[in-house]
Amino acid sequence: MARRSDHSREELQEMALEAAERILDTQGEAALSARKVATEIGYSAGALYLVFQNRDDLCWQLNGRTLQKLLTALEHVNCEDPIECLKQFAEIYLTFATVWTPRWSLLFEHRSADDVDAPQWLSNRIDELFRKLEQPLAQCFPQLDQAAISQMARTLWGGVHGVTILSLRDKLFLNQQADPRQMLDDLVETYVRGASVKGSM
Repeated sequence: MARRSDHSREELQEMALEAAERILDTQGEAALSARKVATEIGYSAGALYLVFQNRDDLCWQLNGRTLQKLLTALEHVNCEDPIECLKQFAEIYLTFATVWTPRWSLLFEHRSADDVDAPQWLSNRIDELFRKLEQPLAQCFPQLDQAAISQMARTLWGGVHGVTILSLRDKLFLNQQADPRQMLDDLVETYVRGASVKGSM
């Protein structure tokens, strides 16, 4: 078994997070524990508490990495048409959730105690994700204030998330083979066009 002096705190944290991701990818959240992560990297479970406060902290760190991975994927979108940008964001979200399902699921399935708040840095990363959606929406609706744009981004994301999770669980309830990407395109187009009509009334 490795000793605490074998690696720096930063190295130990990175090793633990990589091991936790492997466990998550292959066995799911239920299998994720400090003991299993420690065994994976050849340390005692107690050594992990040098870099993580508790299991919540481990899950928050994993979720932060997942969000950063998603944000990096979204950075590849480069288009002038804001509606096309939104469609590409939606498709990237679906692809990401399909490829990295266990990590993506942890974002929504991890539950802390009611009296435990997620760290501010994690909330900031979530806000950064929504700002990606807000930018093209602000182009579509320059007359709206920031509060309205923020609400639109969260409403649209709710729809995209719904199609994504139903697609992954094979619950789209269509007799024919459904194309979730076409559904996302339709959702974005209909939402933005509908909001434009509503705003002109």
